[in-house]
This record gives sequence, structure tokens and C-alpha cells, in this order.
Amino acid sequence: MSSHAHARSGCDSLRGVTYLGEKGEASAVLRTDVPSLRMNPQTGTSTTFVAPGSVTRGEFGLFRWDMPAGASGAGAHFHRTFSESFYVMAGVVTFYNGEKWLDVSEGGFLYVPPGGLHGFSNNADVAASMLILFAPGIAREKYFEELADIRATARTLTEQEWADLFARHDQVNVDS
Repeated sequence: MSSHAHARSGCDSLRGVTYLGEKGEASAVLRTDVPSLRMNPQTGTSTTFVAPGSVTRGEFGLFRWDMPAGASGAGAHFHRTFSESFYVMAGVVTFYNGEKWLDVSEGGFLYVPPGGLHGFSNNADVAASMLILFAPGIAREKYFEELADIRATARTLTEQEWADLFARHDQVNVDS
């Protein structure tokens, strides 16, 4: 491909170079038997931190999200500091795209840039699974661990405690 074609396609060969070595290196990270976290004891929703930012050098985070039939998810919200992408692996996930709620079946993908309104749930009568990728790879798992602990212990938070939790984790909730 000519340098002109590279520039047109957005693949500038100098932009984004993060490895300057000549021969490559053995630096792959393999994770097996990654445990899942039960997010909600009432619904059975769980998440698996497949590749948190601590594993990917902060480049991205990748989680698996599994929801039983009819499980609620995240209401309308946005993030100021990271993007999120969602890939439906099984079932049907209902996504909010900032304008309306849409049923997205297996193979569907939703990209949400920073500031983009979004949300999700499983309104179908079958289980659903999706991958959630966010970039950069902030410690997003801390938010979900806190939420899971609150639900598991049935702890009641004050309005200020909820506000503090959301502020710590760049979770700006809005009405849809």
C-alpha cells in the first residue's frame, strides 16, 4: 500500500507506534479459569473480568456480562473518561443508544464514545451474554465489585453515598 493510501485510510505509519523494537518480544498474557463475580443475587447476573486494565497495561478492559432472562441492567448513563463497546454473544440485549431502546441480537455491536448516552438490560425471555470493551483500561472492575458487595450484603446507601460511588467511577446516570 502506498504512503498516500495509508494516509487516506487513517493508518498513518508513525501515529501510535508503541513498540520500537526490531524483533518483537515474548510478552503475551494468557489467563485461564478466570472467575466470575455475581453482580446481583436476586437476578443471577454475573460478570467476568476477562482482561482488566491491570492485565492490558491500561490499553483497554474486556469484561463478559451474563444476564438471565428478564434481568435488569444499567439504566441510561454516560462516562466522561472512557469509551465502551458492546458485542452481543448470545440472546438479545436491549440497548439504549442515547435516543431510544433497541433490541440487539447475537452478533450485534454498539460503540459508545466518551459522553455517549447508553444503557442495557435483558428484556427477553432467554439468557443473554455480551462482551464489554472499554478504553482506556481503567480499573472499572472496582465499580462492579463495589456494586456486587452492596447488593450481596443488602447494604443501604444514602443519596450522598450513591453520588460518591458514581463520581469515583465516572458513572453519570441520567433519565431516559
